[in-house]
Amino acid sequence: MDTVVITALDQEGRGIARVDGKAVFVEGALIGERVAIEVVRCKPNYDLARMIGLLTPSPARVAPRCPYFGVCGGCSLQHLDPAAQVAVKQRVLEDALWHIARIRAGELMAPIHGSVWEYRQRARLSVRHVPKKGGVLVGFHERKSSFVADMTSCEVLPARISALLPELRALIARLSIRDRLPQLELAIGETEDGPVDALVLRILAPLSERDVQELSAFAARHSVDLYTQPAGPASVQRLGTGDRSLTYALPDFGVTFEFEPTDFVQVNAELNRVLVRRAIAWLQPAPGETVADFFSGLGNFTLPIARRGASVIGVEANRALVHRAELNAARNGLSERARFAVANLFEATPASIAALGPLDKVLLDPPREGAIALVKALSLERLSRVVYVSCNPATLARDAAVLVHERGFVLEAAGVANMFPHTAHVESIAVFTRTLTMK
Repeated sequence: MDTVVITALDQEGRGIARVDGKAVFVEGALIGERVAIEVVRCKPNYDLARMIGLLTPSPARVAPRCPYFGVCGGCSLQHLDPAAQVAVKQRVLEDALWHIARIRAGELMAPIHGSVWEYRQRARLSVRHVPKKGGVLVGFHERKSSFVADMTSCEVLPARISALLPELRALIARLSIRDRLPQLELAIGETEDGPVDALVLRILAPLSERDVQELSAFAARHSVDLYTQPAGPASVQRLGTGDRSLTYALPDFGVTFEFEPTDFVQVNAELNRVLVRRAIAWLQPAPGETVADFFSGLGNFTLPIARRGASVIGVEANRALVHRAELNAARNGLSERARFAVANLFEATPASIAALGPLDKVLLDPPREGAIALVKALSLERLSRVVYVSCNPATLARDAAVLVHERGFVLEAAGVANMFPHTAHVESIAVFTRTLTMK
């Protein structure tokens, strides 16, 4: 047994200490705490340990609200005060920018944060029929395990959805295909009349007539829309004859989006509204400018850019999302200023980006892999501003190094958005600028 002092948290929310110069990762320990540990696995460059005694607790340590915390893998930081969570994430971003890119932001912006409970508008829940645990389980995976947590509530789902978990367990237990239904996907839309709750059932065998009756009765009783998905996303079909669509709005820009239940939209609708507002404020699109929105999806940033008067092209690899983005542009009266293209941006080249035409400004919102090929391929002829929305500080820092050290940009400002409270996930936004040389 060793006693250590925790000096940092890693990107999984584990405490980091050093013993004889070697990093030790401690589950459940917080910055500033003195803890007794037991090493459970030794690696050449680090050790993994568990906390067996909390000797000096952090003043930011709080009692987890969820009874499944520590078992369920959905949240890893409920034992840390939410304000302290945001501070840790800001530090993670700063450290990544410095240690990976040797860059410091000219200004660190105030973090974006909002509700920390009941915030999830999307979730993917696993389903398992486990007779030893009493039947069907519906929930997130257990921490660092493929097993499904035995849970009957969830504090980060809306209360009405949390209350459905026991009902869903009982419903699926009555189905003939309970052993062939591995997953449920939740998608929540917003309307003036209230939320629209959709559940997609991933099924690996056909439903029986009795199954359809059970599901239809459940949908009517709880006012949810049920869909089935026997194969890929294109196979999703509504169960029954309902006609409610899934939508979300960005009131600051007067735009509304329709989406399918398996489409990518942000998990946290409240934070997304604030994030888009900040991104557009930093981008400063104006009439007469041409802007590219890379990894544009449904047009979450594209349409607000167009609403500000700029001409914008959204570029996205998923053809179905591009089609829905085009429909959303038409619904919002923005087709003249917003156009879309299908392209694999991970294979971007100077020629492929130049083919889009001269760009004044760029917004990019890539997945965790980042956008290294794209930032190397950007044409600098007229480009003065890049806004980068990131879900991975490490790849943001890697790409920032290219923009600053190779492409001549300055990191003007950066900050975090607490898109996933109680998790170690760090969403961030950065703005890069360069002064154009007059010819």
